[in-house]
Amino acid sequence: MNVSEKDFEYMVENQTTNIISLLVDEKHLTMHQAFDIWFKSETYKHLNNPATGLYFQSPRYVYSYLCDEKSI
Repeated sequence: MNVSEKDFEYMVENQTTNIISLLVDEKHLTMHQAFDIWFKSETYKHLNNPATGLYFQSPRYVYSYLCDEKSI
């Protein structure tokens, strides 16, 4: 799927917001811990690559990959 750069950035930001919220709510992490885990993850790197199509998946789907990656 082709999206504009602006739309892609919006979708990545939206995913980030949702995943950070899930980490805080479900894993009981602080915001700082959640940001640290998310922004240092391979999942985040893949999300920022439009070729993966990960930006178009549900936040829960991406979150599950992050949890598997980090074993949390």
